[in-house]
Amino acid sequence: MAPKKQKTSENKKDDIRRYFGKENDVAGSPFKTPRKNLQTGGKSQTPTQTPMRVKNENGSDSVVTHSHRFIVKFTPTERKEYTIDCDQPSTVLDAIRSSLGTTEKMIKYPDESIIIQLGKRDRESVVPTHFPCSCIGDGETVILYHYASEKIEKVQEQHDKTIHPKDHYSVFYIDTVGGLKTKTKELFRNKILKQFKFLCVYGVKGMTVEEALKQDGRFLDSLGEFKLSDNENPNRLTVRTQRVDSLHQKAFKIRLPLNKREGVENPTTSILDVARVSGRSVKKAMEQPGDSGCSTEEIYELLRKQFPELKEWMESRFPGDSYEKALNRGSEKFGKIQQSFSEVHRIKKLLVMGKSVCKINVYDICEGTGFVLFDRFVLTNAHLFRGCVQGKNLLDQINVYALFNYDEPVPETNYFYFSAEKTLIDIDMELDFAVLQLKPDGKKPNSKSKPDNVKVPPGLLDRFGPLPRNGEACLIGHPAGSVKKIDPTCIIEPEKREQAVMDHLSKYKVKKVILKKVNELKDQGIDDIMMGGEKAEKVAAYNTFMYHGASGSPVFDAHGQIFGIHTGGYGMSDRVIEYAHPLLTIFEKFVINLIESGNDQMLEKVKEAATENEYLKKILQVEPMEVD
Repeated sequence: MAPKKQKTSENKKDDIRRYFGKENDVAGSPFKTPRKNLQTGGKSQTPTQTPMRVKNENGSDSVVTHSHRFIVKFTPTERKEYTIDCDQPSTVLDAIRSSLGTTEKMIKYPDESIIIQLGKRDRESVVPTHFPCSCIGDGETVILYHYASEKIEKVQEQHDKTIHPKDHYSVFYIDTVGGLKTKTKELFRNKILKQFKFLCVYGVKGMTVEEALKQDGRFLDSLGEFKLSDNENPNRLTVRTQRVDSLHQKAFKIRLPLNKREGVENPTTSILDVARVSGRSVKKAMEQPGDSGCSTEEIYELLRKQFPELKEWMESRFPGDSYEKALNRGSEKFGKIQQSFSEVHRIKKLLVMGKSVCKINVYDICEGTGFVLFDRFVLTNAHLFRGCVQGKNLLDQINVYALFNYDEPVPETNYFYFSAEKTLIDIDMELDFAVLQLKPDGKKPNSKSKPDNVKVPPGLLDRFGPLPRNGEACLIGHPAGSVKKIDPTCIIEPEKREQAVMDHLSKYKVKKVILKKVNELKDQGIDDIMMGGEKAEKVAAYNTFMYHGASGSPVFDAHGQIFGIHTGGYGMSDRVIEYAHPLLTIFEKFVINLIESGNDQMLEKVKEAATENEYLKKILQVEPMEVD
């Protein structure tokens, strides 16, 4: 049976802030603990709450609060224990490091040499270092062990490290003793793990058992055609390709075939198995060297069998061998993206322009991204301020900050920040943009006095360009409120967006799941950006890992021009496609709004700042028409 859950003690624990000062309370920083309560204006109770961003049906972001606490100890017998107030989605180890910094020598060890025990029961179960903090019970205890010369866990180079709410996961237990005829076989990367009874494993619902174990990093890659036997009923078996959804809170033993390498050395493994195990799309798996015995016709036939509702669509869109040609064109396009954004001169330009990209913090409400237009004026998304403004004025209790140079994770504090004026220059919910004016005095988090040479970086207004119909693109932003990141991608033309969505859905093998996903996307309004949709020609669509918190990021083309502002997307926990509003359209509406509001002083500043950009000069030279 699965390990029994620990009862959490209601006794007051030793708060870590008692030893290291107030959490996040850095002199001069806008991020202090405790935070203000929006409704009452008073102080909130600890733990503090940092909102998590979730996409709404209209593609905008809403706020979901993440707040809990757990206890950490560094040896089972040590009396001293620390309270970790976890107020933002992260891994367990990252949450501990964020609270403790580098004060405990154990935290300095690499992830691969750390073991995290769940609960106080003697060596009961251990979780991977990347275990989601949302799956740790409120008040639960974890114990950290380190083995300096051992490699216990394979560090995962995951492209997407999004932490979901706990109901998105299935958490189950793998016995460290193997099942039938497997007791003496090697299962783990390090034998030290056998000192514990269970390995606690997690997987996002919809993931297969094999994917969950590969993601975990503590199991050998050569398990082959393994099965799981239920500890309560050893005759009840779960195959490796089954989804993890039904395994929640159950315990299993791994059962290997008589020949452990059976299925591993088979050179004709289905391309869909390759794609399913690695989490790649079919077209990427097809291009993988060494996948011999797989043909385009096999892919086509298997897709038709697994997804009957795709048959008619695929046959009409890809007659004959056009499916293979389409895949090859996609591969060529991806190669061009890599080539464009791997050239040194382009990278240098992006890094220079990236200095003008900032993290927007609507204090105690949400986080996003923005970038400097000119002087002290910053462009970002309007939906960040939904419920926070009256007209163009921020509510009294709302404070907004722009953080620049936030390129390194905590505990590095090289960033600097500016407060925003309480009155916005402009806000337009239709095109989802807002223009802020920053106060002239910038600050650094560790400086009590006014720091020297803290200036708003140069503006990017002169880099505005037209919306390309296709080609390479690149986003720079702060997804999930994290350090600044860059993501090269490509624009998906309107006529190819349906194909891109179907390619994404092809990873699901259950018809009911596919239909459910399609209905969810339609409810969110995805038809608006498809061919014939209201916004089909009015937005740029693409795929990106820049998700929650990246709203307001600039989108660059291969020539270094900024053509869009990243605004939203479709899909909830499983993103499908994202989009950006074109900046020339936004600029025109901004000018119209300034004229209609009679803000002639700001209009003159805009005209002066736009003198070097031919596209903007054309917009300013003609009498602006009413925007639909």
